[in-house]
Amino acid sequence: MTMKWLALPVLAVAACLVGSSSPSKAYAAAPQDRSYVQDHDHDWDAPPPEFRDVQRKGFHDGIEAARRDFDHHRRADADDHDEYRHPHVDHAMRDDYREGFRRGYDVAMHHLMDHPDYH
Repeated sequence: MTMKWLALPVLAVAACLVGSSSPSKAYAAAPQDRSYVQDHDHDWDAPPPEFRDVQRKGFHDGIEAARRDFDHHRRADADDHDEYRHPHVDHAMRDDYREGFRRGYDVAMHHLMDHPDYH
């Protein structure tokens, strides 16, 4: 019975190898794909240049909150964080801080969920 379960994957791999017209072409594409990942990951955690200082602080705090949530397998929700609900900034700047926090949190979660090294 074990032989039946092994036969199908072995045949599938063999079919892929035989069906490939040139194995060297497959290997030649790998560096190009890898450079795309590196470019895609480059500066993903940089705040938008139009952000003011308080928004940048919120953005970075949001990234850190997302990393903690992701690492501890918590539900992804920026509103669950005290830093978001009760930011330690001047009352007049709370909305700007929260905007930055939410944006940083969302960017980080998107990056962490889609990044192959984190799966």
